[in-house]
Amino acid sequence: MTATKGLEGIVAAASSISSIIDGVLTYRGYDIDELAEKASFEEVAYLLWHGKLPTRSELDALNAQLGEYAAVASDVIAGVRLYPKDTNSMAALRTVVSSLALYDPEAGDMSREANIRKAVKLQAQLPTVIAAFARIRQGQEPIAPKKGVGIAHNFLYMLTGEEPAEVAVQALDKALVLHADHELNASTFAARVTVATLSDIYSGVTSAIGALKGPLHGGANEAVMVMLDDIATVANVEPYIQNKLNNKEKIMGFGHRVYKNGDPRAKHLQMMSRQLGELNGDMRLYEMSVKIEDLVTGQKGLKPNVDFYSASCYTMLGIPRDLFTPIFAISRVSGWTAHILEQFEDNRLIRPRAEYVGPVNQRYVPIAQR
Repeated sequence: MTATKGLEGIVAAASSISSIIDGVLTYRGYDIDELAEKASFEEVAYLLWHGKLPTRSELDALNAQLGEYAAVASDVIAGVRLYPKDTNSMAALRTVVSSLALYDPEAGDMSREANIRKAVKLQAQLPTVIAAFARIRQGQEPIAPKKGVGIAHNFLYMLTGEEPAEVAVQALDKALVLHADHELNASTFAARVTVATLSDIYSGVTSAIGALKGPLHGGANEAVMVMLDDIATVANVEPYIQNKLNNKEKIMGFGHRVYKNGDPRAKHLQMMSRQLGELNGDMRLYEMSVKIEDLVTGQKGLKPNVDFYSASCYTMLGIPRDLFTPIFAISRVSGWTAHILEQFEDNRLIRPRAEYVGPVNQRYVPIAQR
């Protein structure tokens, strides 16, 4: 047996949820470009869970469920109040999602019907707990979710306490669509490995959040924003980036293991970044980002990935940068749970082998002789 580092190029599962073929990302066979332009996030979540786009009555029923499930147990919020104020936002999310299982009477019910309900509950409750965590650490009271509005609208409302502008809602909704699933990425694989043991859906999502927490997966857009903050002005872009290029340093937000000709999601986020800049009357972050792209693509041939323009989008929505990855989770929980449901349908314990490269023919020596 010979190991493949990072499992690169290894096909570890057959899935009908999403695909990346010749640089084209699809969900259930629908091109991401068409979904980003035409579908709401709630439609996409339904598509991932059920394998088809919803009818009007099916979408209305899902939206009603999301509204019904969005509130969380008061004990869960009480627990969040006990977290240290400097708690890492993804560590907080990992902990609170695990605790949600304690208050769900169906947590141990492994029927498909119960698991679909739990998928909807998790989708509804992640925005609530993330917004609550953000407000509590600022000394503010959490805001209860509203009924009758979409996930993007509700999250921005619960985070700020103000009714969001329609452009802001549309921008966040589109970002959620673009991040909903991405084939067998690290966090999705972690979720499938966990539930392949026949553990519950909450355990699978908690495992996924642990994987997403890492800077090589979900944390890249936060790193992009750190870079933009360091550069500060459009005039500083060229010397800053050129210095990194000359020193062969990695520039966050560029390149992707599975996209050789550019991430198809990036162009949608670039457009959103421009629209939000115009809405806010401040084009600085957008103009900086475009200039960085011109330099990096022009000199290295690397194109921006989904993380690059999402950084400026989220910042212009007034979202603190350490919430960027939790927002990623708000979207990706739709894909995680779809994969969990698929894993349960035709389950086999995921148990790969390892190539042993350690010493051989060792002999035990009594401790007195060592």
